Amino acid sequence: MATDSAAAMRPWAVVTGAGGGIGGAIARRLARDGFHVVALDLAVHMVDPVVASIVESGGSAQSAAVDLRDADAVAALIESLPRVDALVNNAGIFDERSFAALTADDFRRHYDLNVIALFGLSQQAARRLPHGGKIVNIASRAYLGARNHAHYVAAKAAVVGLTRAMAMELIERGILVNAVAPGLVDTPMLQALTPERRAAQLVLQPTGRAARPEDIANAVAFLVSPDTDFITGQTLLVDGGKSLGGSL
Repeated sequence: MATDSAAAMRPWAVVTGAGGGIGGAIARRLARDGFHVVALDLAVHMVDPVVASIVESGGSAQSAAVDLRDADAVAALIESLPRVDALVNNAGIFDERSFAALTADDFRRHYDLNVIALFGLSQQAARRLPHGGKIVNIASRAYLGARNHAHYVAAKAAVVGLTRAMAMELIERGILVNAVAPGLVDTPMLQALTPERRAAQLVLQPTGRAARPEDIANAVAFLVSPDTDFITGQTLLVDGGKSLGGSL
C-alpha cells in the first residue's frame, strides 16, 4: 500500500472488479498514468496481487473489499477516501444461457450487479467528484445484441443508456461520464472455452485476434485523461471492428 504522502500528491481513481483481467489492467494503467488507485473487489486477496504489482513498479495503490450490492458498505467506503477524482465501473457478471432457458432471477442477478450496483456506486462517487471528475462505465459490444445472452445484453444496454442519462445530469457539475464497450477479450473466461469454441469466436474477429486487457485499459485511460475534457455521454466500442458488420 502506498504511503499517505505519496498518495496525497496524486489524483485518486476507484476501479471496481480490479482483481480480474480487464480490471487489473485498468488499475495498472491508471497507476502508470499517475493516479493513486483504489482497487476494489469482493475480497482483498483478489486485488492484493494487482496492488503489489503497481507498488513494485513505482506506482501508488491500495486494495479494498466491498460487495457493490451493499449500499451502506459502498457509501461508507466512498466516504472513507480522502478524495475521488475518477471512477471506473468495471465489475460485472456474465453467463451464457438460451432465451428459452432464462428465468426472471437470471435477469435480476445481472441487473443487480451490472446496473443497479453501478448506479449506486456512481451516485455516491458523484457526490465527491470535483469539477473535471470522470466516470467510465464498462459496457459491452453485446449491447448491440448477441445470441444466448439476452439477460446480459439487456443489462449492458441499460449501462449504455444510464451512461447517457448520467452524462446529461452531471455535466452541470463538470463531471464527464462515458462508457467503453469491449468485444472479445483474452481473459481467463475466453481461455476456459474449448479450443473449438475459441476458434469459432476468433474466426469472427476482423482483427484475427481477441483484444488484450491492456487494449481496454488504454481506452479507459483515454477517457479518464484530463486531456479529454470535451467528451461525455459516449460509448467507445473497442472490439477490433466486429461491430461494423459486413464482410471486413
